[in-house]
Formats: sequence, C-alpha cells, structure tokens
Amino acid sequence: MFLNEFEIKQSRIFFEKGYLISEIQEKESLKYISDFFVNATSSYSTNIKINENFLDTLNDIHNSINVEELNSFRLFIIDSMAKDKKFREHYYFLSKNLLDIVVGNELAMQNRVNLSIQMPNDDSSLLPIHADTWSGDSPFEAVVWMPLVDCYDTKSMYLLSPEHLSKITNFKSGDEKSNDLFEYVKDDVEWIKIDYGQVMIFNQSLPHGNIINTTSETRWSMNCRFKSLFSPYGDKGIGEFFEPITTKPMTKLGLNYNFPF
Repeated sequence: MFLNEFEIKQSRIFFEKGYLISEIQEKESLKYISDFFVNATSSYSTNIKINENFLDTLNDIHNSINVEELNSFRLFIIDSMAKDKKFREHYYFLSKNLLDIVVGNELAMQNRVNLSIQMPNDDSSLLPIHADTWSGDSPFEAVVWMPLVDCYDTKSMYLLSPEHLSKITNFKSGDEKSNDLFEYVKDDVEWIKIDYGQVMIFNQSLPHGNIINTTSETRWSMNCRFKSLFSPYGDKGIGEFFEPITTKPMTKLGLNYNFPF
C-alpha cells in the first residue's frame, strides 16, 4: 500500500480499536455548527436558559426542557439542521482528515445528519446494542460521530472492539434479546471518552449502543454515515439515502463518456 507513515499508523489503530478520534482541524466549521445549535436552541423557546458558555447551555438543557418535551425539541432541531443548506458541508469538513484515511476522498454522504440528546436518568433515548450491518447497512460504511459536549462513561456510547468480536459469534440465547447480549459482552465494551472539539470515526459493523445516562449532564451528539462512492451499497442506496459529495473530475468525465465511433 502506498501510504505515508502517519496514514499507516492511523490505519493500524483503526483496525485494532475500531475507531479513530481526532481534534477538529476545521475550526470555522466547528464554530458554524456550534453557533447553529445556540441559535436553534434559543429559537425553540424563550424559556431555555442560554448560558455564556456554549457547553453549559447544552449540558444543562434538562433544566429547561423536560423528558416529555424532549422528542418534540429534538425533532425541531433536526428539522432546522435539514433546512440549513451548509450544515452537512460543514459536518463533512469536521472529519475530512479522518475520512481521507479511513474511507477515501471520493465519497457518498448520508442525506441527513442524526442528532441524539440523552438527558440524565432518561430511559426513553436508549439505543440497545446493535451493529448497523445487522439491519441491512453496507459494511463499507463508516460513522462520523461528533459530540457537542464532553462525553464520558454513561454520558457517551460504547463500542465492542474487534478483539472481542468473536464473543458475538459465540453468543447463545433463546430469544436473542439485546439486553441479554449486552450483559454477555458488557465487561468487554469500551466507553468512548471524547470531548467537544474532537470528532470520531468508527466501524459501524462493530456492536455499539448506549445505556441510561447516570451523570448529571445531558449528552448531545451527532452521527452521519459516509462511504466510498463506488463501494457496494446495502439496503440504503445512493439517491434515497446517500448523496455523492466529492465526485472527482475524471469520474464525472468517465460517467459521461460516449465512444466517438
């Protein structure tokens, strides 16, 4: 493989751990998205306390929005994200350095960026252990996961590393309940520690999920799938779920080429 030393090292880490975490290099894109969430949150309700510190506003949102209102609030923010013409572009640039190494530079991106908001002790926002490939996603996809607050312990997500993936193969349960599966592997999962200002790319073929957030702060995180433009698609195809975002000139010329004779 024609890779430089840094790319070789990062690739090795990704194979071993199933993820990479990097400081966000595109500070303008980070500011754009941070400003977006301040504006979207404040426009939802005048009852929300907007702190001078951006992280405090999001960490303490459960003091302004109750659990019963959470889904409506989250959908309002997601709808605002979808309407913002530059949001996905900035999201891509947040992780471009990681995507170039892990996935490639000619990419298809999920049409919508997802948002998770998990308040303390809330059991309505749980994502049981799963791998995206178990429900038809392509194994060629990677997930870019970005926190909007510092995430740690149960305020974060967990990931089962490739080292322990064989435990899934050996798992036996009469009804294959996800709770049983998590209990079976919980000592082997890694709780991702990642701070605001960092971004993670992970292999969505690895089992992952979350549990009840037992911290005193609310978790905010976004996720979006990326894949190499010409790699195989699963149940979610190009056009309906993915959109080409970095098509190169020779690809465009090749796709439009007509033999002259």
